[in-house]
Amino acid sequence: MLSLFRRIIYSRLGVIVALAALMVIAVAFVLGDVTGVQSAAGTADTTVATVGGKSISAAEFRQRFKNDLDGFRRQQPGLTAQLYAEAGGFDGTLSRMIAGLAMEEFAKQNGMAVPKSMVDQQIAAIPNFQGLDGKFDQKTYETLLRQIGQTDRGLRADIARSVLNEQLTTPILAARQFPQQLAQPYASLLLEKRSGTIALIPAQAVASTAAPTEAEITTFYKRNQGRYRLPERRVIRYAIVAPQTLGAAATTPTEAEIAAAYRAQAARFAASEKRDVQQVVVPDRAKADALAAQVRAGAALAVAAKAIGLEAASIPGIDRGSYAGRTSADLAAAVFAAPRGGVAGPVKSPLGWTVARVDKIEKVAAKTLDQARAELTTELTTRKTAEAMTAAQDRIGDAIDSKATFDELVQGQKLQAATTPPVTAEGRDPANPALNPNPLIQPILKAAFATDPDEGVQIAPMGERDGTFAIVSVARIVPPATPPLAELREVLVRDFIVDRARQAARQVAAKVVSAVNSGTPLSEALKATGLKLPPTEAVNASRAQLEASQGRPAPALVLLFSMANNTAKLIEAPQNGGWFVLHLTRIDRGDASATPAIVAARRAELGGVIGPELAEQFVKAVRRQLNVKVNEAEVARLRAELVGGTTAP
Repeated sequence: MLSLFRRIIYSRLGVIVALAALMVIAVAFVLGDVTGVQSAAGTADTTVATVGGKSISAAEFRQRFKNDLDGFRRQQPGLTAQLYAEAGGFDGTLSRMIAGLAMEEFAKQNGMAVPKSMVDQQIAAIPNFQGLDGKFDQKTYETLLRQIGQTDRGLRADIARSVLNEQLTTPILAARQFPQQLAQPYASLLLEKRSGTIALIPAQAVASTAAPTEAEITTFYKRNQGRYRLPERRVIRYAIVAPQTLGAAATTPTEAEIAAAYRAQAARFAASEKRDVQQVVVPDRAKADALAAQVRAGAALAVAAKAIGLEAASIPGIDRGSYAGRTSADLAAAVFAAPRGGVAGPVKSPLGWTVARVDKIEKVAAKTLDQARAELTTELTTRKTAEAMTAAQDRIGDAIDSKATFDELVQGQKLQAATTPPVTAEGRDPANPALNPNPLIQPILKAAFATDPDEGVQIAPMGERDGTFAIVSVARIVPPATPPLAELREVLVRDFIVDRARQAARQVAAKVVSAVNSGTPLSEALKATGLKLPPTEAVNASRAQLEASQGRPAPALVLLFSMANNTAKLIEAPQNGGWFVLHLTRIDRGDASATPAIVAARRAELGGVIGPELAEQFVKAVRRQLNVKVNEAEVARLRAELVGGTTAP
């Protein structure tokens, strides 16, 4: 998981705030968590970094760090501040803030500005500021700003900064030109081939069955506490609100409601007639008359229309009102006056003259109230259920806004509460490994781990079509911790024995590598170990195979292409199986000069990364020009405060 966050946090685009800033603002609003990065007015604060004539305060950094952490938590609910910092999140947040401020200062120094109308457009485009009609709503805007503690001025400053950054870097990111002379050496690398030999030193070959001493177990436990560290767990209280919890009276229609619905839809249940119709629109009246005459004489409408270059349209099972809505009242009157097999028209229409033929007539008898009762009951039940669920959610939401506790909500709404044991974000209970996570409460777990417990009770949609939701409260947080040695003794003994064999195998493999790199043939170095080893295997690969592995190449293959010729290196076998000794014996250089297609493909591929590379260098150059200064002591203090003393990666 840490490698995933490192790739996201320290990707090339991650340091280019220009593209990310506006997206961060917009996404944060969608998630209802925009707070900006400005300090509270009138509050003295310590400076974290200075950029030109501006500074980043500790309060600004705290808020942005929290926003970034919360954003990643929505992707990985179990993410803690410690894990986020270990993956580079703390330093990534600071780097992005400095880069964003530097780009803004650079833009202003060069006479760039953002007009108010452009900021207005950006604000109006944010969905959470729009009313039911899809247009910007001033009242909604002001309400949301109050809820998140933001000001109109602060938000506009953030958006203006993001627009300036985007204007500076977008042209650079669009660069795709990569010189032919530079592309050819990269293309030649694809044709490079390497050969060698790989040998395995199995852990089992040097494994000892001797039981570890108490001192060895204690030392092993102290050195590997992080390996057995349990993630953060939470005790979650929840109560599900479903249609059945609202009671039959709230969702079941009464006789009066059914009768009223029947009266309101009298036309729907009255006797009606549906017809299958074929029709052709003819631009010319004379041709329309001739076509109608042919059809009345027995010709098929579709065949006769095709003969004059037209195509008949079929309209199955349509009533008069619907047909009139699609065509015209005059044509509908003519069609529904014709008998089965009869021809109507030509009748004037906006596009010409319509000739129609009635293929089928279906009489639909009227339905009495008793006959329509089941249908209406189902429809009304669905509607009343949706209305009741919406009302219940609004009622509970209002109570939550009024700071009602979980117990008050459960008692007031007559709900059935449940409590989980201390579970991880995946719903697992380390104290009971045999208990599988309950898939039905995954939305509850997600809500519980995605929010700060201080925020109080949350509403979590359960993903059901009937609107079922849950109220969720975090009763207790069990911080990450390593169980005491006594609880882990059995596991520690097993792992110690495995690790001891692994270390012994590594020592043997290291001696083999040293001997080979000193000139001893691999076969002799392996024989000198005195161990019964599996036979060696030949390794042959091209760099094209390495790149074709779609980001998951075999570790041995990666190592093969990072070695000097006639050298040996170590690589660990999977699942503590021992160690591989990889010996590279031959390198065949590639030459793509005779394969222009490969050079062209490589050039196009490199053109896709040159823009981000140039943009990254541009941001670094701007930072150097503006003489960025970082208060390392304050950064260290904030790291300890926000992360708990995690050191920089």
